[in-house]
Amino acid sequence: MNEKTPAKEERVRARATREEQAAAELGVTEFAPGVRAALVWFFLVTIVAVPVAQLVAARREPERVGDFGEALRGLVPDAGAVAAVSGVGDVVRLLPEAGQLKAIEEDWERDSVVGEALLPRVQRWLLESGQGNEKAYVGRDGWLFYRADVEYVTGRGFLEEEVMRRRGKDVQADPVRAIVDFRDQLAGRGIGLLVVPAPVKPTIHPERFAGGVERAGGMQNASFGEFVRRLGAAGVVVYDPVAELMKEGGGGAYLKTDTHWLPGAMERVAEGMAAAARAAVELPGAEAGRFRTVSKTVRGSGDIAQMLKVRPERGYPEEEVEIRQVMEGSEMWRSREDAAVLLLGDSFANIYSLGAMGWGESAGLAEHFSERLGLPVDVISRNDEGSHATREMLVQELGRGRDRLAGKRLVVWEFAARELASGDWKLLPLEVGERRDAGMYTVPGGRVVRVRGAVRAVSAVPRPGSVPYKDHIMSVRVTDVESADDAEARGKDVIVFVWSMRDQVPTAAAKWREGEVVELQVRPWGEVSGEYEAINRSELDDEEAMLADPAWAVAEEK
Repeated sequence: MNEKTPAKEERVRARATREEQAAAELGVTEFAPGVRAALVWFFLVTIVAVPVAQLVAARREPERVGDFGEALRGLVPDAGAVAAVSGVGDVVRLLPEAGQLKAIEEDWERDSVVGEALLPRVQRWLLESGQGNEKAYVGRDGWLFYRADVEYVTGRGFLEEEVMRRRGKDVQADPVRAIVDFRDQLAGRGIGLLVVPAPVKPTIHPERFAGGVERAGGMQNASFGEFVRRLGAAGVVVYDPVAELMKEGGGGAYLKTDTHWLPGAMERVAEGMAAAARAAVELPGAEAGRFRTVSKTVRGSGDIAQMLKVRPERGYPEEEVEIRQVMEGSEMWRSREDAAVLLLGDSFANIYSLGAMGWGESAGLAEHFSERLGLPVDVISRNDEGSHATREMLVQELGRGRDRLAGKRLVVWEFAARELASGDWKLLPLEVGERRDAGMYTVPGGRVVRVRGAVRAVSAVPRPGSVPYKDHIMSVRVTDVESADDAEARGKDVIVFVWSMRDQVPTAAAKWREGEVVELQVRPWGEVSGEYEAINRSELDDEEAMLADPAWAVAEEK
């Protein structure tokens, strides 16, 4: 008799794949009478109800959720194309492209009326049970934490070879290499570099995230000490604000529901930066009496709370802080391109400086750094991707023939420490190009010009709630321009920046696709860049676009 023994059956089972095990286990699952049919019907009704609800909403409010039916029809080939089919190759060409399907999927996800109705309720239930979502963690005593910050602190060392290799060939994962390369290029022009990695919230307040965690000394990624050591060995000056921020009392150094620091903590960092800057290079003497400060109370909703998609009155209330606005004479402080110091900063520099972030203006890191130095400061800032975004902005200006580094003695590079583990540390050449015509339309200074053209390319747009910023600007290349206001525009392309998200709500421009005809009012970007440049923005992957003088655009109502 060839009966299987229990031991033999176990060996056979151990060799089975997970798929085979699952199939075997599911195959013997027993259901009560009617349960199987009920589950199947529930599944079918659910998957049908979602598009039906979307179609109904699209018919009633097409301006809010878009034309769902039109999107579906766009996937169906016209009758002429079908009639011309003569082989398998023709059939394949009729199928929608992956990019087209992806774009429609993103549109449906963003405009889903079912998601809009259910998500706040589900999120409210998760909050009441002590949970967050895919972007945020709920800490202790009403504190919230950005998931990426926690993963940076608790994850493997960002300098480990295996970790960097896993990030892929398309990402330059070594921050030390990028920083040293940047320092060397600046040194070639006689300019110093000061690096300021802004600590993330769980580094300073781990005790607010989980009980039993010691706060003394702060929590850092396993590679941070090696990172500082390597930069020091290479002669790069680093100002690490952790020790200064750890001095804050029981009230903390960071906002409870936001990723960023409190005004007082930020000012102490600015003072430390000023001391480090003067120690790094020789700078002009402080100009006594040039700046003064004015106190102001502001209220704001934390960016992490906004990612939870719960209304303040039903979730986390607004926080109130006192900021000190920096004034120059009777006017608010502003960046000076002729300053001897250039600050490259991200949202840690923009908080309390960029009004669109909701925490006041003229009271941020740049302003207080300048006030502590007693000198004007030039600023290039962007709310995200501190590993490369501000350097790319600098490189673009240099490439267009505008030497933003002329007369500089020091560059201060501030970025969120989480970028060390997740940022793309691109190696970017600081080459000053000749100012030349890129063959595109440049809006005359002091004018607002109406143009009409077809969308040729659009930059990536984030899904609302997926980033810790409520506003976003996208880049668009518009081709075959026509204009009754300026004959010079005829037939040319123009690069425009336009709102794609306001207060976590996508704009109509966020839905633009290649080939769509748009009507815009455009003006020179340089006339509004002081107000909008620091807002999170995506760029086109287009060398010609980098050389062109962009415009600021407002879409005309149709």
